[in-house]
Amino acid sequence: MTGQGGRIRALVVSWNGAHLLPACLGSLLAQSMAPELHLVVVDNASQDGTTELLRETYPMVEVITSTTNRGFAGGVALGMQDADEELVLLLNNDATLAPQALERMAAVLSAPGNERVGAVTAKILLEGHFREQQDDGTPLPVGGFRQGTTVYVPVPADHPEAVRLVNSTGNLVSRDGAGVDRDWLAVDGTECGGDDVMGFCGGAALLRRAAVEEVGGFDPELFLYYEDTDLSWKLRTAGWSIRYEATAIASHRHAASSDAGSALFRYYNTRNSLVVVGRHAPLTMVLRSLLRQIGGWVAAWRRHESPATRAARGRGILDAVLRTPRTARERRSIRRTKLGSQSSA
Repeated sequence: MTGQGGRIRALVVSWNGAHLLPACLGSLLAQSMAPELHLVVVDNASQDGTTELLRETYPMVEVITSTTNRGFAGGVALGMQDADEELVLLLNNDATLAPQALERMAAVLSAPGNERVGAVTAKILLEGHFREQQDDGTPLPVGGFRQGTTVYVPVPADHPEAVRLVNSTGNLVSRDGAGVDRDWLAVDGTECGGDDVMGFCGGAALLRRAAVEEVGGFDPELFLYYEDTDLSWKLRTAGWSIRYEATAIASHRHAASSDAGSALFRYYNTRNSLVVVGRHAPLTMVLRSLLRQIGGWVAAWRRHESPATRAARGRGILDAVLRTPRTARERRSIRRTKLGSQSSA
């Protein structure tokens, strides 16, 4: 059913995510296009029984085992090394796909006139249901979210005020170089829409393998965060476009596979934002991005952020700055790619 040789490689990267994989893989096995799938899990040196779970319960899944934790970027790069399928589906191990989602994304890539569409990003909803209320200053409940003066608290699905919230309808980059999820925390049905989007969200997206390989693929050095924004920027520079498909629904357990408050998150988020913007963005944005990160580091001291995350911010800034000569060389190479794409258009 979902053995090797399918037209679509479904790629899941996992690190100590044995508790997340059954729901994720179950949603892939339930896809309307399941017979065309080649299921691949890249195991980033997990120590939680992931290998045994996959061997005993999911014999139809190809397992690529890394001897070290390569992060998401390195895991995807490893999982695509020998890929010969036309399309590659990326799905976070803490996400699930609705049964028709893959079919609807694939239809976008195969539609006449879409030959230069390099990726399709899904509509990713936060797992669960929420109720909106005004922020009264009390601590945010577990599983809740805050945006401005509004708080969203978890409620049962049958609650009369229950709504679903959007995690992402694709990636954007702000004027100061911050990568953001489009429509973050919009109530489902109120998102801004628009089929064309700057970047795909690596949590649930379908990629055209030829396009990815043309621009050099995922950069393993990025490890975690901004790797999808980096690849999206490379695709667009080379003349590929990225589409959003609102009827392809994914559900995401936000931060279930990584801790957004950890020093690890803060280091890679800080460093990679500066590296990726340095590679691709106008110089004014590069400067604003650096000032934003320095300002965030100073503010972290003022609000008594933990010493570990403060140090991680500082190391991220320092490593990005020390990397500037290499980033500048990459920037020049990308500009040559853009000029070549424009001359052949």
